[in-house]
Amino acid sequence: MEYVNPEGLRLDGRRPMEMRQIRAEIGSVAKADGSALFEMGNTKVIAAVYGPREVQNRSQQISDKALVRCEYSMANFSTGDRMRKPKGDRRSTEISLVIRQTMEACIMTHLMPRSQIDIFVQVLQADGGTRSACINAATLALADAGIPLRDLVTSCSAGYLNSTPLLDLNYVEDSAGGPDVTVGFLPKLDKVTLLQMDSKLSIDLFENVMQLAIEGCKAVANYIREILLENTKQLEYRRGL
Repeated sequence: MEYVNPEGLRLDGRRPMEMRQIRAEIGSVAKADGSALFEMGNTKVIAAVYGPREVQNRSQQISDKALVRCEYSMANFSTGDRMRKPKGDRRSTEISLVIRQTMEACIMTHLMPRSQIDIFVQVLQADGGTRSACINAATLALADAGIPLRDLVTSCSAGYLNSTPLLDLNYVEDSAGGPDVTVGFLPKLDKVTLLQMDSKLSIDLFENVMQLAIEGCKAVANYIREILLENTKQLEYRRGL
């Protein structure tokens, strides 16, 4: 199948280095301490953060830092198939762990000892890049909750199809079986906190594809900063500052 046509356009009309349209909204879950809705193209994810609060299970309490917990799930209507996925299946458990570890790299857990922070992420609509969208939604929700962060961790994927590096894969491109790289990145600290790759790539190609994903992460970080700034202005306006 041809994923990039002779004019250099992908199946959805984007250029190889072009991201899908991103959109975000803060405060979408009223009772959460922080929440966000994040869209990357047709992929839609909602995240809610509760905490820092008292640790529910005392045996899990950590004396010198906060306990971070994460639960990932997919709404039954999020994909085209009507298969009900059992709660706690292996993929969900693995993605929950990936999101938790990525978030722990940016949360200043040492400032909140003996407390717990719960992150809930649900995919409302899946069209590729769900992992990245979940991380971006969780970052916005944590910022909305006022939880101290070392940096904004953002995520994006890139792949290699038809001998062309492609940024921000959609479901059709993701399912093509080519190599794809998902990166979590701290832009201010210039650090990679997550790197997952499906399939194999030669070193020079891998560096190209990874760099492309990092550029995507930087673009997401700029957008998230704009959203947070706009939200701060609205709060100041409401309070008459």
